[in-house]
Amino acid sequence: MIKELKFFFYAFFIIIFLFLTIKFYFSNQNKKISYRAIENFEINHNNNFDNLIIIKSDTSNIIEYPDDTLSKKKKKRNFLELLINNEK
Repeated sequence: MIKELKFFFYAFFIIIFLFLTIKFYFSNQNKKISYRAIENFEINHNNNFDNLIIIKSDTSNIIEYPDDTLSKKKKKRNFLELLINNEK
């Protein structure tokens, strides 16, 4: 008997919770608040975007290559051979 009562109360509270949540979500007052919040966000976003300072890029030709890397003599490296040498 107690199990049935507990089950009934759990189911009752879950149904009431879902009903009230859905009723609030689809209410006109909630829709008005949501639309106003979205509109205010868009206005603030556009104002902040218009006030941004544009900085000129000064990163052209900043990489300096040493003479050693430009030479075509490169040491061949094989990952498997390095593992084998470390095991010995």
